This record gives sequence, C-alpha cells and structure tokens, in this order.
Amino acid sequence: MNRFATAERVSRDMSDNFVFQRSLLAYHRAAELVAGDVLEIGTGTGYGIDCIAPRCKRFVTIDKFAGSGTLPAAPNVEFRQMQVPPIAFPDASFDCVISFQVIEHIDDDTAFVREVARVLRPGGRFIVSTPNAPMSLTRNPWHVREYRIEELRRLLAADFADIEACGVFGNDKVMEYYARNKRSVERITRFDILDLQHRLPRRLLQIPYDMLNRINRRRLLNDNRELTSSIRMEDYRIAPAEEGCFDLFFIATKEAAHLAGR
Repeated sequence: MNRFATAERVSRDMSDNFVFQRSLLAYHRAAELVAGDVLEIGTGTGYGIDCIAPRCKRFVTIDKFAGSGTLPAAPNVEFRQMQVPPIAFPDASFDCVISFQVIEHIDDDTAFVREVARVLRPGGRFIVSTPNAPMSLTRNPWHVREYRIEELRRLLAADFADIEACGVFGNDKVMEYYARNKRSVERITRFDILDLQHRLPRRLLQIPYDMLNRINRRRLLNDNRELTSSIRMEDYRIAPAEEGCFDLFFIATKEAAHLAGR
C-alpha cells in the first residue's frame, strides 16, 4: 500500500488544492523565519524542502515513513526515518524546528513539545501548524486530537518562553470553496444517524474516512473545477489567530541562555 496516497498526506493532486495551497503558505512564512540548523518533523511528500533548504545552513527532515524516493535533493538536506517522540538528537542541536500538520497525530503531545524544546538551542524557534478545531467539518479519526487557540497556547507555554499565536485565513474565494465543501460533507454525514463518527474507536474509522474524504474532494473538483483549481497560496494570509482561521500557526521561542541562567 502506498502510504503517501492517503488524504492525510497533502499532495499536488488538484483535488487537494484547497489544502495544498494553505499548507504551502506555512512553508513560505517559515522560510522567512528560519536560519542555521533546521529540523523538520513530518516530511510528508517533501513539497516544503525546496522552500526551506535555501534559507538554512543544514536542513534535517524526518518522518515516520521512509522517503518515497522522489524527495528533492540538496547538499544541505538530510532525510531520516524516525518515530517521535522521543527525538533522537542531542540537546541543543538545532536553531529552529518546524512541524506542520503533525502534532494532532501525536499520542503524547506534552512529551513531543518537551522534546522539541530540548533539541532547540537557547533562543531557538518552534514553528508549528495544526488544524483549528472549530473549523473542522467532521471528526478526523486520523487525529488523536485537534486544538483550539488557547489549548495550543497552554501546551506550548509549559516549555517555551514566548508564543506568537497566528492563524491561516482565506479570502472570499477560499470561503466559497469551504462552504461548498461543508454542504457536501453534510450530505454524507446525514446518514450517520447513530453518530458513529464520535462513538466508534478512531482506528476503525480511519480507512472509511479516508476513502470518503478522497471521494468527496474529487467530486468537489469535478463539480467546481474552476473554483478549486483557481485557489492559490495568495488567497490565504497569516494573521493573529481568531476563531475563523483554518489552521493555527504558532511561533514559540525557547528562553535565551542569559535569561535561563538568571
């Protein structure tokens, strides 16, 4: 089975365009913030490598699955297969850690954040994105949990000195697609009269959810091809987090050495 075929792995397939373009924005914003030695947790299909690698001295990108063999190559890029947490690097190994659409899949998110802080150097940044729970249209059984703004802020505050809470928002075109997607999802979930999506163990729902999600995205593409294909990264923006953002985009900074030693 091709693990990269799941709808949980954002791809360049046009049916994923709504998600792909806003995910791409996260990398472009991170590229403005990273420098030095950078760790990415969650390589996915590797579409962010070309964006991040030119902006840093060393870029290590890790994923629990082996690379597909088509990841972009660059002299300062290294891929490692690794399950986290723990993060198998020494203390203070990196200047920045980025992780997009991963933390919601981690069983022990407290240990995950603690490990990120450990491998960061003093003053280092953790740039993390995750779905904003109120904007989810249905339960995603691939996610252990989803976060509200204050929930993610509290989680990060245990290990980081400063937290900038931002979100990814869409313009009118994006919101039109979202509204059509919402109606389409409601047509599917109306048959779940027993609310099994919230009653059954999430692992039993993962494959059916993935199949229906893929079918739904392709149907939306077929019925709204012009709208779906016209969405670009520029149709999204990153701004201070509010309830209506699609993703949370937080920048957490580790305490600097001279402050930690006071």
